[in-house]
Amino acid sequence: MNIDIKKSTKPVNYIYAIKFLEKRAKDVNLKKANELIWILEHPSTFTAGKTYNEKEIIDKKIKIIHTSRGGKITWHGPGQLIVYFVIDLNKRKRDIRKFLKLIEKTIIETLKKKNISSFSDRKNIGIWIKDKKKLKKVAAIGLKVKKWIVYHGFSINITNELNEYKKIVPCGIKDKNITTLKLIKNQNYNNIKKELVKNFIKNLKKKVF
Repeated sequence: MNIDIKKSTKPVNYIYAIKFLEKRAKDVNLKKANELIWILEHPSTFTAGKTYNEKEIIDKKIKIIHTSRGGKITWHGPGQLIVYFVIDLNKRKRDIRKFLKLIEKTIIETLKKKNISSFSDRKNIGIWIKDKKKLKKVAAIGLKVKKWIVYHGFSINITNELNEYKKIVPCGIKDKNITTLKLIKNQNYNNIKKELVKNFIKNLKKKVF
């Protein structure tokens, strides 16, 4: 399994990142490049997936970048970990549902290592925690599949501010809140990137997928 691991230390422009992923997806399909896992952060950016609704924009002054991923409106910014990938499902089972479960499992396993209990929700895609009896979202997932090459990725709120989420209806969900790992458990998260990559690759190697 040849997967390139790319880590960006400075914030990466969102449009540049998506163009990079789209080019990589084409190259992977043509067998011109390896699969990819890319760790990065974005500067403050609002993005809208294919199923967003204009009513989900609360602050009409914000700039929205329309993107090819599934899902609705979300925010990316400093303190939030982004994990992008380009994975060839032609080498595996052509099953996007199983791949989504693989992503969920990767995040849940990684958070468990930090003594944080989390879970997925079939109705509301992403990873959730229960905090003071309230459900709160800590990770978002957005995927695009073309010729069975799956790309885009997921984000995990670690230390980012939450005020920007008040300008939108994040992921189209009105009745639940957003949180960060730091608010859930105030501890050191410096090694979480390494743990995520390790778990992701481990799960990709499993014969069930």
